[in-house]
Amino acid sequence: MSAIDGKALILAFSALGAGLAMIGTLGTGIGQGIAAGKAAEAVARQPDAQGDIIRTLLLGDAVAETSAIYCLIIALILIFANPLARLL
Repeated sequence: MSAIDGKALILAFSALGAGLAMIGTLGTGIGQGIAAGKAAEAVARQPDAQGDIIRTLLLGDAVAETSAIYCLIIALILIFANPLARLL
């Protein structure tokens, strides 16, 4: 059995780190689903306020989605533009 060189180890842990970074998107999906459900309930209770409710929902979803986008960017950097692999 041959020894694992440094570059292979860095690439392996980078792939692992990218997978762990994508776990952060789970909270975004769950949170947006809960927010959409609560917005539907609010519209059902107060149909006159539908515009305000939908506007607030979309703003909250946009803010929540940024965390998922950051996780995706970190994962893509670790996989395709790994700055640590260039050091070896």
